[in-house]
Amino acid sequence: MNWRKPIIFAGLYLTGSKIPTYLKEIERIEKLPPEEIKTYQDEKLKKILLHAYNNVPYYHKVLPNAGVIRNGEVDLKNFDKIPVLTKDIIRAEGENLYSRDYKKRKPYENTSGGSTGEPVKLIQDKKYNEWNIATKIYFNQILGKDIGEKEIKFWGSDRDIIEGTIGLKEEIINYLYNRKFFNSYNLNNNSINKLINLHNTFKPQCYWSYTDGMFEFSKIIINRNVKLYTPKFIITSINPLYDNIRETIEKALRCPVYDQYGSREVGPIACQCKEKNVLHIFPWFNFVEVLDDNYKKVGFGKEGKLFITNLRNYSMPLIRYDIGDIAISAEYPKCKCGRNFFSLKKILGRTLGYFKKRDGSLIHSHFIVQQLFFKDWIKRFQIIQDNFDNIIIRIEKRGEPDRKELDDIVKKTRILIGKNCKVEFEFVDEILPSKSGKYLYTICEVEK
Repeated sequence: MNWRKPIIFAGLYLTGSKIPTYLKEIERIEKLPPEEIKTYQDEKLKKILLHAYNNVPYYHKVLPNAGVIRNGEVDLKNFDKIPVLTKDIIRAEGENLYSRDYKKRKPYENTSGGSTGEPVKLIQDKKYNEWNIATKIYFNQILGKDIGEKEIKFWGSDRDIIEGTIGLKEEIINYLYNRKFFNSYNLNNNSINKLINLHNTFKPQCYWSYTDGMFEFSKIIINRNVKLYTPKFIITSINPLYDNIRETIEKALRCPVYDQYGSREVGPIACQCKEKNVLHIFPWFNFVEVLDDNYKKVGFGKEGKLFITNLRNYSMPLIRYDIGDIAISAEYPKCKCGRNFFSLKKILGRTLGYFKKRDGSLIHSHFIVQQLFFKDWIKRFQIIQDNFDNIIIRIEKRGEPDRKELDDIVKKTRILIGKNCKVEFEFVDEILPSKSGKYLYTICEVEK
């Protein structure tokens, strides 16, 4: 019996939380016809644009210049003329991006993930956070786990590493939500054994996990031939869910794996439904554009950069924010789940996943990454471009490398980067995660 659900909702109501109200609004929106969803989202866009014009110094100048604000009214026909918001602009403008009334909104500080360089400071608020939580509850529900049912959060925690605890507040919240936290930052034989024991004694309905952490755990489970309790599903995030990673996790845990995409800056952005074909955008929370290098909308099946407008953070509106990720657009697919949301076919990863050529073009590194898959002698790898004509491939090896396979990797790397490219192999004991806790397949150190 799930006794926690009524207690959680009673607690939310008693504390004045809007999460239950927002959940009801989400449930009303999710099966609306496309034209009604567009009308709803346009209304939210107009509202935050008008707020930004009236209250945010940066946008008070930018929006009229773009023709979006005319005589105090919002004209969405010119939305695509708003200059994109970059991390450099956020750093340069500072508090000019804060709403004048942000201190009344119960604000708190956050930062971007920092995977594209120095993190930028952001201001978020209570209303944004409650929409954030409501959306996370929603995508768990559509995949089969109700609030209060057992889950394991297989995530990273700096505090847990430094202080040996995630903190009393988090422990209480996790208890109420029937959630066990397991730190994915430090995986060794001892921690893996602890996770196996936790899994088989706690018997979670689902996991919410770093993709790479669950991938590594699954490979160990397969290699050890360990039998685990079967959850309903697993949600992976932070890193792209490639086909081979999904197959490995599903083989180890014997349940479906769903890709979820979000960020610290704008919260949850999209998640796969049970059909697993596309990632549906959450239209009540973010407005998403997939654009080419000329900032023009790309069509179905085309690759482009993602620009996000958050609809709920009134303390520091992020409008057409360049999040640094690349995706393939699915536009509005006819999904069997019945949701009429704008969707993404696939997240290809961070802009850091691209290497640079002298002519300014970007070369997607996933081609090289694929050459390192399914090599028995490779445990983990990392590919670094430290100048235009040099690629370093750092490898944790589990056996002696095959000379022919090394030569083939060099050959295919030169096809991508250029025939004069030098390819160096570094064999190391351990590849450490970045400061954000994310394990990066590729790093571009070339500045241009």
